[in-house]
Amino acid sequence: MEAKRPSSDLRNHYNEISKQCHEERSPVIITVNGRGDTAILGLQDYYQMKSELELLRTLSEAEEDVANGRVALIQNTFDEIRQSLLERKADEVQNN
Repeated sequence: MEAKRPSSDLRNHYNEISKQCHEERSPVIITVNGRGDTAILGLQDYYQMKSELELLRTLSEAEEDVANGRVALIQNTFDEIRQSLLERKADEVQNN
């Protein structure tokens, strides 16, 4: 379950919020006037979430391809996936 903190805590207690995100591995919701406004999470969790979303998009596209008869040899598919993952990893390393 995510924690909720007022926006003033973001200014006044950033280190505490950052530590909480990393130790608990869950987002902290920043509120403005008592209502949720922003979610903060650790960078590792962000990258994991981003990767999982990309995987779900890829799987969805694959299901659509199968439903529409767009299929290929499995070895070609694995080679393409392997190349895509290597490129993505290189991009992440380059951006950090």
